[in-house]
Order: sequence, then structure tokens, then C-alpha cells
Amino acid sequence: MIVIVVVVVLVIAQGDSDESTTPAPSETTADTTPREKTQEPRGERADLTSFRLDDRSEAGITSIWVAWTIKNSSGEQSDYSWDWEAVDASGTRLTNGSQVATDVQPGQAARGEYPTTLKSVKGVKLNITDFNRTASH
Repeated sequence: MIVIVVVVVLVIAQGDSDESTTPAPSETTADTTPREKTQEPRGERADLTSFRLDDRSEAGITSIWVAWTIKNSSGEQSDYSWDWEAVDASGTRLTNGSQVATDVQPGQAARGEYPTTLKSVKGVKLNITDFNRTASH
């Protein structure tokens, strides 16, 4: 049932999109390598205030998650969906995925996290490949 809801939300959300590939918010890169300042996202995409890799590896067990925060800056209850990719220094995609936040009230922040298949965060960069916000019904 949950899979059907996610698919429906993603299909509905496709109508209002930011088609450009953008880096995840600069403070959320997985490594601490200084990066050139990138243009900050505008509009709906700016609602994704944090998107980062979180290395939770312990005792030789790899456990790397993506963690995110959405803050609804619109005046209406909203659903969000976005696609992302993790790439290495040469631009090779290591993994990708989709995230969803639903029923976020105006001014409200929502947080989430999801496990990845990454084995390391060193030199890995997150990019947002698609971002959508739609009014909740």
C-alpha cells in the first residue's frame, strides 16, 4: 500500500518541476573539502534546507544514510518529492534515489532519513536531479 502511495505522489508531482540538476545545499556535502560557492536554489527548491550524507558506520559495518530537512515556505499544505544522485570526484554515479515528504504545513519543517548502498562518503557529492512541490489534497 505504501509503495502505491509513493508512486501516486511521484506521478502527480511530476507536473510542477525544477528540471535542472543542482548540487545539494553546500553545507551538506559528505566530505569537508572546500568547495566553490554555488548559486543558492530559488523558489520551491529552497524549501529543501538540508540534504546530506550521514556516516553511521560502527564496528566495521558500513551504514551511510541520506538525511534531509524540508521547510514549507508556501502558504499551503504541501507535498514534496525529489530525486538525487551521489557521484564521485570523476562524476560517476555511485547511487541514486527518490525522497518524499507529504502533508507539510505552512512554516512547518519535516525531517527524514534513508539508508544508501554507499560504502564511503569520502569524495562523494550529492546532486538534486529533480524537485517538485505540490499542494496537498
